[in-house]
Amino acid sequence: MLKHLFKPRPAVVAGATLYDHVVAQARSPGLYAELGAPDTTEGRFEIYSLHVYLLLERLKEQGPQAAETAQALLDTYLSALDNTLREMGLGDVGVGRQVRKLGEAFYGRVRSYEVGMAALPDTVELQAMLVRTAYAGADSASAPRLADYIVRQRQALAKLKLDDLFEGKVTWIDV
Repeated sequence: MLKHLFKPRPAVVAGATLYDHVVAQARSPGLYAELGAPDTTEGRFEIYSLHVYLLLERLKEQGPQAAETAQALLDTYLSALDNTLREMGLGDVGVGRQVRKLGEAFYGRVRSYEVGMAALPDTVELQAMLVRTAYAGADSASAPRLADYIVRQRQALAKLKLDDLFEGKVTWIDV
């Protein structure tokens, strides 16, 4: 009985597992070597955030279980940011400020991605957003290719069954 009481909710497990898949995909060498995403702390933040956004978008307005899974994914993502900052040596006060700053940056990205997605199939807005964020201060010649990757990834995620996502299963397309 105690085992059942302390067992995490299925959505929490799914959110954590989906985040593990985000991490694996965001570490794909092709995103950096082929699509030119900067292999920097900021560049990796952008790529991780992109993949979290894509999953959150897929789960959006799909019912209570999807909302709970999306919240668990977001909570796991924010917790991972906190842990990463601590590993980088920031103290408790500094971590809180930085996580808040990164959280605000993430929500800003979400708003920008929503604008870019609303303009599809035209990717000009999405490309401009990528130049400002993912490629900030770096060579942005690959922005059109990253925008194409995002569109294809979004289309592939739309075809995934919600039940698979509720079990923490996601299949990403190749870069």
